[in-house]
Order: sequence, then structure tokens, then C-alpha cells
Amino acid sequence: MNDSKALNYIDNVVKNVPSDWLKLTTHRLDIYKEDLAKTEFLERFEKLYAQDDADSSKLSELPTAYDYIRLGHPLSSVLEWGIAKLNNLKADQVISFSSRTAPILAVLRKNLFDNKNTQILYTGELPAYFDLETVKTVYNYNFELKQIDNVEEVSAFEGSTIFISQNDEIGKVTLNEKIDFYLSMHSQFGSILLVNAEENESYISAIQHVRRRETISMTPQNCFAALQLLQGQAPTKQDKVKFEANKASVLESIKKVTDADTKALLGNCGLSVQYAIMMGLVEEALEKHPGKEIKIIVPPNCYGGTNDQARRVAACIPNVEILDLPVDGDNDMVQSTDQVLDQVSKENALPYIIAEIPTNPRVEVPNLDKLRAVLSKERKTSTGEKAIDPVFILDQTFCPNIHFLSEEGILSDIRVISYVSGSKFPSGGKCTAGYVSSNQKAAELMKNIEKHLGLCDNEATDLQTEILAEQLPSMNQRIADAYKNTREFVNHIKEVLPTAKINFVSEELAEQGFTPSVFSLDLPTKGDTHEERENYKRALNLKLINMMINEIPEESKYCVSYGQLKGCYWTIPATSTQGTTKEDDKDYIARVSVSPNLDLELHKKVFSDFVEQI
Repeated sequence: MNDSKALNYIDNVVKNVPSDWLKLTTHRLDIYKEDLAKTEFLERFEKLYAQDDADSSKLSELPTAYDYIRLGHPLSSVLEWGIAKLNNLKADQVISFSSRTAPILAVLRKNLFDNKNTQILYTGELPAYFDLETVKTVYNYNFELKQIDNVEEVSAFEGSTIFISQNDEIGKVTLNEKIDFYLSMHSQFGSILLVNAEENESYISAIQHVRRRETISMTPQNCFAALQLLQGQAPTKQDKVKFEANKASVLESIKKVTDADTKALLGNCGLSVQYAIMMGLVEEALEKHPGKEIKIIVPPNCYGGTNDQARRVAACIPNVEILDLPVDGDNDMVQSTDQVLDQVSKENALPYIIAEIPTNPRVEVPNLDKLRAVLSKERKTSTGEKAIDPVFILDQTFCPNIHFLSEEGILSDIRVISYVSGSKFPSGGKCTAGYVSSNQKAAELMKNIEKHLGLCDNEATDLQTEILAEQLPSMNQRIADAYKNTREFVNHIKEVLPTAKINFVSEELAEQGFTPSVFSLDLPTKGDTHEERENYKRALNLKLINMMINEIPEESKYCVSYGQLKGCYWTIPATSTQGTTKEDDKDYIARVSVSPNLDLELHKKVFSDFVEQI
């Protein structure tokens, strides 16, 4: 802990930190290389360190670290790098989390698959929310738990040893060869996991993937405060009164937006919320229907995080299985749902359906009357008993303003749980926090969801809640304004390039309230073979996106986000949001997200210029 050069450099970085490092929640694909991710960022950061150069403009030119702040970002990378320097470790051996318990779950998950023993050692008292009995019975993880007075008591163990420290210090660790993983919990910021010894380096990617799919990294603001603490500066204390007021405001806004008088929950990101839903429903099934199979039914081409996470849950728990729900293109969501529910009913299993309405990326809305009929249909098991009714888990991120949860709504007779990624419209891209609510029919399910959101320590942070309190009241107006711009842009494209296939809601659906501000664009192609036509289209996609960004750099961005406060965002889902989706289910089309605030006439002009060049 005597690397004064590293500490001095960190001090200068903190003083000169680029504003984007604290504000951005999603990466720019034009400066992001997934296979290099954190390594590229740190390689260039190390060069600046060697030159003792912490100039703000030089820092801001560094490539994107990781992808979203969910997995990591510049400040988490700097924090991890600094703690690694102070403990003579490699940077990737230090991993920060917003959650204080997810790192433990990450090690336990890998050891479950490796059939390896784990012991958890701790001093003092473990957090009350970390229900270890539930970790064993619901998550299916195995471990031994032991309270010790100090690190010197640690003895050799056949397996992995995790030591938990709860002293609110940052970076102060005395490495012990008998401890494989040091977890420093901080009551305000989250936690930092140190992976000790070369033989444990195989855990790093598995732990980072848990951070990517079930929680988030320590947030930029908390990393910044942790870096200050590393310098010996006292962090600003949490204002509990302000937090409770902000939380109450957010929950009231959610009630108004959803038209549902049920309890909502706030998570630190959409996938954290989804994970709590998954594990809450698994526990519900184990309690109410012991021994029965659990079927998680999910579209194979939906957002990669949703797909990947559901399959990761199923991999850990013996009686959980994934079933595909084809919903896009030539497939009809209603028909697919009917078929898969028939299958699950015959097996006397529990059906949990995850769906996006509108779908992503093809922005399709099923016939809701027919969907209601299929979801509420009474079905029989193969032995003639009444089958268990489904839980419809609705990702409502594209249209959070639709009243799917209302008692007057079309799905009021079906158990519906709805969740929204907060990095989109709820916060306008200012934070990742998400929320979940239910209709009255599913209200009793929320208790277990709340339990698992707490167990994983994935509630929204103070600042995230403050941002939601500021942004949610204007959300519906922003949705309306962004839709208006999107419709005008879509109509212009139809006019100047009628051979393009545009996936967007119809005017009739818009009148029903489906007013997304995202559309997908299948550009016209040519070639003698399918491969030639596909390659031509993909190249044309990139030409369009690059032209928009180059011509309108202040507004058009190569980014996966949606619902931002300003600008226009372009991406290819197959190379971004569908990163873990099976290749045959990926969509190599352009997805365009339009905000309520942009120079629409300029975007239309540049698109017209593009058409003249093809």
C-alpha cells in the first residue's frame, strides 16, 4: 500500500475527470471494441500514467471501457486499476460492484458448475438482507459459513475461501494466501472483490459476466467518491430524508404512469429487476408447487441480456427449463404463446412468459384481444386436471406509458408483472435504474420479488432515485414528443426510399397509445445469392449510420440507447443488444431511436442525400 505515484496520479485524475465519465450510461459503438473492452482502455490509461499526464482532454480521448456502466466504465476501471496497483495485483483481479452480495453469488455460481466447495468467512455480523438459507434452497448454491475474529484465524480449506470485510474502507487489504477472494463491502458505495492468486484467474470472466447479467458495476458517481476516499477524503454522507422523499416521488409517478395501485420496486438496472423477478418466481414455485417443473418461456431473438439471463438461471436450478417463444417476422406472438402454453399445461408445469411489447427490434404489437384470450384460456394437464395459469412478465421498456397493469386494462384477468429499463425513457438516459410493478392479479408475487431484489442488494442507489424523481414526471410528454418526431422521420424515409422495409407501429396502434420512438430499417439490397444480398445490406446499414454520424456529429450517435433527452441513436441489434443471441436469431438491420429534441429537418436532409448515393 505504498505506491504514492499511483495515488498522486489518481488524485490528478479525480481533479480532471471528464464530465462524460460521470454522466454517460451507454457506450458509443464507434469507439468500442468488445473483444478489447477494458484492456484497450487500461493500456492507453497506463501510457498516460507513465507520462504522469492526467489532462482532461487526454482522458476524454480514451476508448470506451466495457459496454454499459452495468458491466463497467472508465471510473470503475480506474478505481479497480488503482486498488490493484496498491496491492500488487493485475487490474482485472479487482472487480467493483454496486451490490454487496452479488460477488459472493458469482463465486458460488462458478463453483456450482465446477463442483467445488466454498467457505464464506466473515467478521462481525452479515447484512440482514443476505438470506443465506434462500441462497441454498432457491439459488441452489452450496457453501460453509464461518464467523472469525480476524484474518489470522483462516486455515487451509479444500475449495474456495471468500473473506468478507465490512469496515467501509477502500483498497486496504492484507493479502493472505489462504484466502481466494477478498470482498470489501462499503455501506454506501457497494463492494470491491479482489481475486487472489493466479490459480483463481479463471474466475474473473465468470464473475464479470454475473456483473453484466444480474447486477451492475459500482456506479460512476460512487466510483468517483470511492476514489476520493482512496485519497483520504471523507465521502459525503447519504441524506436519508432526501432519499425517502425521492423514492416516494418515484413510486407515486410509477402509479400514475402504470395506472396500477400496487407496490412498485426500484432496481439499479433493468436486468437486476428482471433477475429479482426470475428468482422471486422460482421461490414462489418452490413454495406453492413443490416438485413441479418451471418453464421460462422467452423469445429467442429478444434483447440478449434477457435471453442470456433466463438461460443462466435455468442452468443453475435442476427443475427450470427454457422454452422458445418465436414472436417476430413470420411468427405470431399469439399463436406461439397458445402452442407453448398447451405444451406446458400437458406437462403440468409452471409457465412464466417473458415478452416485449412492442417487440425488439421489429417493433411489432400482437393482437391484444387474442393475446388476452390465449393467456386466460383454461387448460388441462395430460391427466385432465386444471393446469396452472401463466405469469406474463412484460418488458415494457419501449412503451412504458401503456396501462397494461390497470384494473380497467385488457390484461387485468391475467397475472402480469411489468418492468422497465430506467436507462431509457424513465431517466432519459441519465441512469440505469429500472422498476417493476404488477397488476392486482399478480400483486402477491411482488413480495418474493422484493425479497430477492434485497437479497442481491440490487435496489436503486440514492442518486439513481433522485434522477428518476426528476425525470419521471415528464416522461409521458417526452414519449409523445419523441413519437411525433419518429413518425415524421419514418414518413420521410417512406417517401424518399419506398423500397426500404420499415418496422414501426401503424397509425391505428398509435391511436391506441403505442407510441414508441424507435423503428428498424431493412434497406433495399441486391445480389444473386442470399449471402451477396445479406452482405450488401449490412454494408449499406453501416454506410447510412456512418453518414448520419459524420454529418450530424452533435446529435446522431452510434449507440444502443433509447429514450434519450436529445439526439438520434443508431445501432445494429445483431452486433450490440443481441450480442449473446444465437446467430440464426439475430437481426442485421438498422435500429433507429429518435428523441424529443433533435434537428429533424437536418436528419431528413442527410437521409435524402444518402438515398441519392445508392
